[in-house]
Amino acid sequence: MPRTGGDWFIFIVRLAVGGFFVWASVDKIMHPEAFAKIIHNYRILPPEYINLLAIVLPWIEIVAGVCLMVGYKYRGANLLILGMLVVFIVALAASYARGLNINCGCFSTATSVKSNLLWRIVEDILMAAGCVLVFLKSKLFKLSPA
Repeated sequence: MPRTGGDWFIFIVRLAVGGFFVWASVDKIMHPEAFAKIIHNYRILPPEYINLLAIVLPWIEIVAGVCLMVGYKYRGANLLILGMLVVFIVALAASYARGLNINCGCFSTATSVKSNLLWRIVEDILMAAGCVLVFLKSKLFKLSPA
């Protein structure tokens, strides 16, 4: 359990980032076909990898998010989430630069939803900054064994 103000802040960051990833994964887990179409709309991956990614990625998101939130192996979960965020930022930035008007698939697989890609990039950068803070705090001050 957090002992100081800084520990509480990092705990809240872990809950927020982990919670976002859990929330983001639920719709994708429930609708893998729709999520596969969203991945296809990015026009980045070869078609043979899209279905596998649509099935596996949401489960990685939910497990990493829960681990980050509850503090189980949270350092590894935090680094995994940070890596995913870097990939998401690159994919969103490439789509934004190409002028694509797509649903990013971040929180909804509904085809009627179009995302503000620039806002999603900012959101992901903020979450990545939170992950960096968690990483630095856990390495420098050893919050708890993980």
